[in-house]
Formats: sequence, C-alpha cells, structure tokens
Amino acid sequence: MTVLTDAPGLQLYDGRHFDGFAGLEGQVCTPYAGIALETQHWPDAPNRPDFPDAILRPGQTYRHRVSYRFAR
Repeated sequence: MTVLTDAPGLQLYDGRHFDGFAGLEGQVCTPYAGIALETQHWPDAPNRPDFPDAILRPGQTYRHRVSYRFAR
C-alpha cells in the first residue's frame, strides 16, 4: 500500500480497545479487528513550536489531499 498526502503526519489506530461491540450489520468488533491510517497534522502541534503549524486562522481555507493505493 502507498499513501500519498500533503499532510505532514500519519496517525495509526489499531483498534486494540475494541471490546466486542456490534459494528455494521451486527458484526462483532474485537480487539485488533481493524486498522485506520489517518493523514493529518502532527498530534499536539498547537503546543509544540518545533512542529509544523496546524492552526486554521479566520479567512484561511483548509484543504487536505490523500490517496491510498493498493498493489499486488
């Protein structure tokens, strides 16, 4: 898999805290039953001056691009 984005960061969520809740169509979601790759600004960026700026100011437009490509 290739991830192309203009975002400076990538957050990975592995679902380890899933507790067997019923998902779509009643499917049981157990720990590690899924994964999410979320392109975004770096976590805690507003509090870290050494990180890229993540604050959207009045009058600014936010645009974010991401493409996930899968190959064999």
